[in-house]
Amino acid sequence: MLELIEISKTYGSYTAVDRLSLKVVPGEALGLLGPNGAGKSTLVSMIAGILAPTSGRIRIAGQELTRHTKELKAKIGIVPQDIALYEALTARDNLEFFGSLYGLSGPLLKERVREALDIVSLTDRQNEDVSSFSGGMKRRVNIAASLIHHPSLLILDEPTVGIDPQSRHQILETVKRLNREQGVTVIYTSHYMEEVEQLCSRIAVVDHGRLAAEGTKQAIQARLGLPHLLTVGLAECGPAERELAAALPGVRSAELREGRLALLLAPSETAAADTLEALARKGLKPTRFSFEEASLEQIFLNITGGAPRD
Repeated sequence: MLELIEISKTYGSYTAVDRLSLKVVPGEALGLLGPNGAGKSTLVSMIAGILAPTSGRIRIAGQELTRHTKELKAKIGIVPQDIALYEALTARDNLEFFGSLYGLSGPLLKERVREALDIVSLTDRQNEDVSSFSGGMKRRVNIAASLIHHPSLLILDEPTVGIDPQSRHQILETVKRLNREQGVTVIYTSHYMEEVEQLCSRIAVVDHGRLAAEGTKQAIQARLGLPHLLTVGLAECGPAERELAAALPGVRSAELREGRLALLLAPSETAAADTLEALARKGLKPTRFSFEEASLEQIFLNITGGAPRD
């Protein structure tokens, strides 16, 4: 669906995006992450055709964006970080206006407006001025505006900033349905890591204008060598059991915590199952256990560092 080939964007001596390459397959939901100033917004603007890259190529559905800009922009829906609506107009009037910019008119435009309002659950508020809406409702109208022309690629740039939990839930559920039921390809940027974990099958981390990491959360965790945590309850749990567990293959460390074993495991898809089986072979039969992978936030900080960015 989308292919970035060695794209760069420079402003004088400053490089915002530096020879970045990335592929997004049709129907995928990609989480695009990065600290402030990492180049995410510049990258999104280039994908959307708002900015032209200084060098490199962008392909959408196999076509070069710079050669087929107007045609390919019609395949893209973008939900900007800042709300972009006409507050003095109703929700319906806003959608009709944005739909007309995509060349929709007459019965087809009215049908698309009805459809978009239904997707974001605002049919009953369609005739009210946007100025009377909450922040979450305005963001839902923004999403509706991005869908009215039936895009095959949807870019959402921090779509849940500053809204209440109910509106946030509604937006996340809407994006899930569009991706999983309608096959819309999604690029989702957010500083809320739990949202990205909910929505996205793959992540790309941009830092200092470059692609710092890319893949599934589990694959990146394995490449970084970040351990899993397996907590095991045993009928008998003391220093002897801790020493036995610490000597097992794949166990990096073993501690006693409140009558249970806390084991840090080398990352692998079968780490927990292999360790539980090895404990049983040693005669240590677990009465209960819990398993935790590294969080996406831990992975992100490991890649980009913990220092604040301006």
